[in-house]
Amino acid sequence: MAACVRPSWWQRWRLRAWARDGAMLWLLLLLLGSVQGPWHVRAGQAVEYLKREHSLSKPYQGVGTSSSSLWNLMGNAMVMTQYIRLTPDMQSKQGALWNRVPCFLKDWELQVHFKIHGQGKKNLHGDGLAIWYTKDRMQPGPVFGNMDKFVGLGVFVDTYPNEEKQQERVFPYISAMVNNGSLSYDHERDGRPTELGGCTAIVRNLRYDTFLVIRYVKRHLTIMMDIDGKHEWRDCIEMPGVRLPRGYYFGTSSITGDLSDNHDVISLKLFELTGVRTPEEEKLHRDVFLPSVDNLKLPEMTVPPAPLSGLALFLIVFFSLVFSVFAIVIGIILYNKWQDQSRKRFY
Repeated sequence: MAACVRPSWWQRWRLRAWARDGAMLWLLLLLLGSVQGPWHVRAGQAVEYLKREHSLSKPYQGVGTSSSSLWNLMGNAMVMTQYIRLTPDMQSKQGALWNRVPCFLKDWELQVHFKIHGQGKKNLHGDGLAIWYTKDRMQPGPVFGNMDKFVGLGVFVDTYPNEEKQQERVFPYISAMVNNGSLSYDHERDGRPTELGGCTAIVRNLRYDTFLVIRYVKRHLTIMMDIDGKHEWRDCIEMPGVRLPRGYYFGTSSITGDLSDNHDVISLKLFELTGVRTPEEEKLHRDVFLPSVDNLKLPEMTVPPAPLSGLALFLIVFFSLVFSVFAIVIGIILYNKWQDQSRKRFY
């Protein structure tokens, strides 16, 4: 029977050191994960890849107006050391932040770290911010600082109720809208006629971080939030059958009116979600060219007729005159023949 060889004191010390270091490393990773928040959201068997050309975080390099910048500021938006302020807590301000690179991903997830705060008391603050995935970028307008009748997806964090008579929803309120360019956002009714869904989100003047995630996977739109300081995602909107074209732009914007707030964006992180697609899913999820939602009828876009060129207008007028002269001549000839026949009958 073979004799049992006991490990030396050096081997026993080295094993204990490895176990101690491994435990410390594992504890450090847990602490880091708890500080950073729920950055990785599982989507079935999908694998996440951070797309830096569509992401933004401190120290906010690549933000500016040069041709090499990945992000552009608009209006009153300002870059600070710890955040990008879309609008300050002042009346009648408007600001936006837009990605210069169009997104051609099929499935993606956008995680937004934001903060809304100000001096206004209850119902004396506004107006909120929006996150966009749209065909057009850098177009100021009345819809949270962006153009009306946009083409694409808009997610709104609305902090002020404009509809005075409504009682069933509590603000701040998160809602979403898909537009093909034919719909107007109804401010008087807080966008209710065109929203896909929504939920209450108490996000103002919080001491902890607030996050929003927008996930688009296989025509399925999911919006969740982490606003309770628990580092847990909570469902807000779930909508299947959403069809968004590729090649649109990500952005965020805000606007203030008579009421105001600070609207800050700390980070925007876009992840590509890759998973196995069956041939049937590939056929079902072919590229589309206009945003739509299954079982939701959007009005058709009315395309105005193209203006006539100078040559076309000249030809139309010329042939109209020729036809008019020809008709007059034929009429005179027929009238003269009728008169001659009338004379012959009398004689």
